[in-house]
Amino acid sequence: MRVSAKSDYALRALIEMSGRVGGPAVSAEELGRLQDIPRNFLQAILADLRRAGVVLSQRGQSGGWRLARPASEVSVADVIRAVDGPLVSVYGLRPESVEYNERAEPLQQVWIAARRSLRDVFEHVSIQQLADQQLPDCVSQRTADEDAWAPH
Repeated sequence: MRVSAKSDYALRALIEMSGRVGGPAVSAEELGRLQDIPRNFLQAILADLRRAGVVLSQRGQSGGWRLARPASEVSVADVIRAVDGPLVSVYGLRPESVEYNERAEPLQQVWIAARRSLRDVFEHVSIQQLADQQLPDCVSQRTADEDAWAPH
């Protein structure tokens, strides 16, 4: 899997927002400055997150962006899907929609298994856990294995 800049930037912006719950909305300019995200790119990302119901925009003098729901209820999977679409796709199609001939048919199971593995992590890590730097066991156990860090 390739993590896009869009997903990475979206997650970083949401981590920043999560620390401001109850406070004033944060501007895209400030988010971009704090996380070194290009402003125009961030604006497009925030629009995607707004359409997905992850953030709210507030106009006016004290305008800006804020989380639409508690950070503990927003998963990494929610964010990736909001800005990049499905976690796994095969040339733009969901793995269960791809048709193969008899010899290549096992590929579909590989793509579906890969999606399941990504879900096992991405759906269990919330923005709040990232902000608190308290990752769940499903992440800690996987990263404790030295082989996980080896570039293959």
